[in-house]
Amino acid sequence: MLKAKQSLTNWSGNIVYGTGRLHEAASVEQIRSILRSGNELKVLGTRHSFNSIADSHYNLLSLKPMQAIELDRGARSVTVEAGVTYGQLGPYLDKQGFALHNLASLPHISVAGACSTATHGSGEKSRNLASAVSALEMITPAGEVVKLSRKLDGQVFEAAVVGLGALGVVFRITLDIQPAYKVRQYVYEDLPLAELKTHFDEIQASGDSVSLFTDWQNQRINQVWIKSRIGGAGAFAAPPEFFSAKLARRNLHPIGALPAENCTQQMGVPGPWYDRLPHFRMGFTPSAGTELQTEYLLPRRHAVEAILAVERLRDQVGPHLLISEIRTIDGDGLWLSMCYRQPSVAIHFTWKPNWPAVRNLLPAIERELSPFLPRPHWGKLFTMAPAELRLRYEKLNDFLSLAAHYDPKGYFRNEFLNTNLFI
Repeated sequence: MLKAKQSLTNWSGNIVYGTGRLHEAASVEQIRSILRSGNELKVLGTRHSFNSIADSHYNLLSLKPMQAIELDRGARSVTVEAGVTYGQLGPYLDKQGFALHNLASLPHISVAGACSTATHGSGEKSRNLASAVSALEMITPAGEVVKLSRKLDGQVFEAAVVGLGALGVVFRITLDIQPAYKVRQYVYEDLPLAELKTHFDEIQASGDSVSLFTDWQNQRINQVWIKSRIGGAGAFAAPPEFFSAKLARRNLHPIGALPAENCTQQMGVPGPWYDRLPHFRMGFTPSAGTELQTEYLLPRRHAVEAILAVERLRDQVGPHLLISEIRTIDGDGLWLSMCYRQPSVAIHFTWKPNWPAVRNLLPAIERELSPFLPRPHWGKLFTMAPAELRLRYEKLNDFLSLAAHYDPKGYFRNEFLNTNLFI
């Protein structure tokens, strides 16, 4: 089905897509029919990318009508179609007694889109969301259905999971699951930067997921969010003081001036994994709403040095920033993952919606971080030169060869991919 031509934007409104030709498909046959039109095409998920990675000047395809979820208890796996979001999948799995290993900060994003861009969540011992993928199915421009699995397809599978939409239309993925669990979440305020420098490892190890929110001002971390599994080994005890930070006595929003009603429950109130691991609640505006986002991931061992490098830019960053988040993620083996073969630290920026100012500032941040070989999040804003970006991924040439095999005419390419990946 082709929707009426209209101006299409991403979630925050900073991207206006290059075409209003939006097709919707509810089945494999409908996807094939759209592909037979012969024009270039990109698949849209829930439009949470802040750059043009999913843009097209020709055709856009939404798989939102594809909403099937199939549980396999024996295999401890769940198979979802491409229209399913984490906000839908979480309650379904929990009701069946199962859970995912990790979640991103907001549940509004589609499972397929998040995995395709290596969106990550957090935790010293937790890999990104895509690491849970055990199988996927996609359709090539020729209409062929390709099935790939971790068990049978080795390196090809490791290449395809974080495929950036360059290999085919991913319409179904299978995820590993585990028994359901509950989580408590505590927030601390005003962690001195000096304590972070000395105790970063201990702070990050204090919970299953730990996020540090800062405006880079006043030599402090504004808030520390600690998420801990109930009944897990070494569950967080929530003392009134944590490395000189004080336990919050009310629910908080990471952006201190905003109300906390959009955020998941804090104060140590136990709750299901899907309603504590994210920062924001399904059904409410995530984060600040109208904003820009940038994120860089770099080797975990350089975390403190990298944080201090950004902190030196506090006077330049402060006027344009809403909030920054710092968290750690374990490494994985997915070729184009920002965490490929390296435990990582992520430094995230939520900006005020002023792209000219942010665009002028990003090169300074990228220069400060360059000694640590950062990899920008594929779905967020960056200004890193394509030649430098390509050097960050040792398997990129192999990925490009695979893309040429599945999509020899470049049907799924666009300006973003041609600029940053393809030669």
